[in-house]
Amino acid sequence: MNYQLSNTAEKGKKEPILRSLQKLVSLMSGERKNLIITGISVIFSSGTTLLAPIIIGSTIDHAISKWDYQLILTNAALLFLIYCIGWIASYIQTKTMGGVGRRTLFLLRNQLFTKIQELPIAFFNQNKTGDLISRINNDTDKLNQFFAQAFTQFLSNFFLIAGSGIFIVFLSPELWWAALLPALIILLATEMLSPWVQRKNLASLQSTGGMSGEIQESLANFKVITAFNRMDYFTQKFEEYNNRNYTASIQAGIASNIFTPLYTFVSNLAQLIVLVFGIYLIMKGDITIGLFISFQFYLNNFYSPLRQLASVWSSLQLALASLDRIMEVLSKKSDMKILPAPKNPISSDVILEFRDVSFGYPDGKTVLKNVNFSMKKWKTYALVGPTGWGKTTTASLIARLYDPTTGIVLLEWQDIRTFDAASRAGKVGFILQEPFLFTGTVRENILYGNDLSTDMTDDQIKKLLDDMWLLELLEKFDAGLDTQVSTSGESISLGQKQLLAFMRAILKSPDILILDEATANIDTVTEELLESMLAKLPKTTTKVIIAHRLNTIDNADEIFFVNGGSVTNTGSMQNALDMILHGKRES
Repeated sequence: MNYQLSNTAEKGKKEPILRSLQKLVSLMSGERKNLIITGISVIFSSGTTLLAPIIIGSTIDHAISKWDYQLILTNAALLFLIYCIGWIASYIQTKTMGGVGRRTLFLLRNQLFTKIQELPIAFFNQNKTGDLISRINNDTDKLNQFFAQAFTQFLSNFFLIAGSGIFIVFLSPELWWAALLPALIILLATEMLSPWVQRKNLASLQSTGGMSGEIQESLANFKVITAFNRMDYFTQKFEEYNNRNYTASIQAGIASNIFTPLYTFVSNLAQLIVLVFGIYLIMKGDITIGLFISFQFYLNNFYSPLRQLASVWSSLQLALASLDRIMEVLSKKSDMKILPAPKNPISSDVILEFRDVSFGYPDGKTVLKNVNFSMKKWKTYALVGPTGWGKTTTASLIARLYDPTTGIVLLEWQDIRTFDAASRAGKVGFILQEPFLFTGTVRENILYGNDLSTDMTDDQIKKLLDDMWLLELLEKFDAGLDTQVSTSGESISLGQKQLLAFMRAILKSPDILILDEATANIDTVTEELLESMLAKLPKTTTKVIIAHRLNTIDNADEIFFVNGGSVTNTGSMQNALDMILHGKRES
């Protein structure tokens, strides 16, 4: 299955503003109470702003013109009360939406991280880690900024524009057309430019993700870069990504700010038209000065929010672009389903079987073709063959890191897909060629790697290791259980990492133990020690050894030669040697 996430901006889709808002509001489905409080606060805040011009105009026409000081003071007190209510409402909506934004960010990042954990290994093979980190951190933060800052401003401006428009229409039948006609220019321009703005913002976000991926890859392999003295090569690559990100950011900035001068021009044009025509109507006696001033307030309340909406609209487009990248991850579904377990499982000494198994990586060559073989519980098996011809892939199918393209893998005589992740991990232990450890201590890696209680004392852990003949390996670590482990640092050697991975896998007491070049980075004495420990495993433990050194497969009961998409039982060590030599000459 293809899990590749898009790396190029696709053509933006035209969506009505209400539908776009609905997509964003759906993320806050658990915040209904706070959204209602915010909505009420927005209505009160906008309502107080809309009431003020009427009171001011009435005061000019009925109080100031008649020098009615009592009415002037009464209206002033009323205005003060209205402004206080508006300030309180604004404070409530800002505080409430700030909390909503942070909680939404928290939940969305949890959803993203949980979804990523549910996806199979193929997803990570097809996507850069840096880009995924950018989606979890950067894209979700863009949404948080919109919710915490721009969302309430958008709602306030929306109510203010709608209310001012209604007052403009009913306040002066002669002036309203002059006031609202320029707004059509804004509506048409916004409709035409919004998809372009969203595409530019999406391209900027994707270039940021690409640059994050390049940085992560360079830092993860810095030792190799230094060893080969190729800082110039990676500096050039980073410069290319940085230039691409710079260009995309500039274009996104231009696109995001294009509405501001346009909205300002249209607002000034409307003010000019209303001013000229309004003075003409005053001179004719059709409207009063107080009404005209009130009208000007409403005109300003109509177009000033439109100017603010220019930046808010850009924030919305950026939020929608971020949402597209987030939803792209959340929409991915794993094709590695758990099938119903059989009602009457069959008991057999065959622990593993491949039936007509074929496998190929997405957009790559087929690695295995119609493979058939079986393994029994008490035996040791070796997988040999030229580099890159499917040994690790075969082992990965045994551990169900991937599913076959066609065919079935049977574990304990039932489809391996019927085991849930926990059951399968308990039955199959895998010591990887490049062991992954958690940053922490040896103790933490042993406990976390085996779902053991973190409350276990050192004596209990050591007894557990002793029971599994692993205590001697602990002496290879200077500080014992307290030895610091780093996934990327130099706290322990690669050989020690393999020893720790070995200990972690053995403690699981798996039914199948896969060792993928598990002794490649350790000395001969320690290798002999590991072999003696492997010999003490329960007889029912099936061992699958992937190795290039012949001494590691000497004790194998059966040897399988993996080459050219097939898995063949060699029958003897000599046949295995002949096949290996022939395979090397071919490769």
